[in-house]
Amino acid sequence: MARSKAVVETKNASRYLQQLCKHWSHKFTVDFTPTEGRIDFGDGRVVELQANEASLSVEVDSPDLQRLEQVVADHIVRFAFREELTFVWTPAG
Repeated sequence: MARSKAVVETKNASRYLQQLCKHWSHKFTVDFTPTEGRIDFGDGRVVELQANEASLSVEVDSPDLQRLEQVVADHIVRFAFREELTFVWTPAG
């Protein structure tokens, strides 16, 4: 399974983590706290998030890695309309 990671600088990491998890909790298996989240989309597709005071770490595990990276980034960017976020995905292992 392919895995990648992006660390996004933002002081609102916990807010975005919680928004994303709440958003998808109606359709998928989601567990989260203010600092950690896990979204299981099924079929081996999982997103794990960690928030601290300076950044949001996002790890994606999926057979169609680029697609899930884009979907996750697009959702977070929509939540963060007041600031410009940059996602740079790197292989994670």
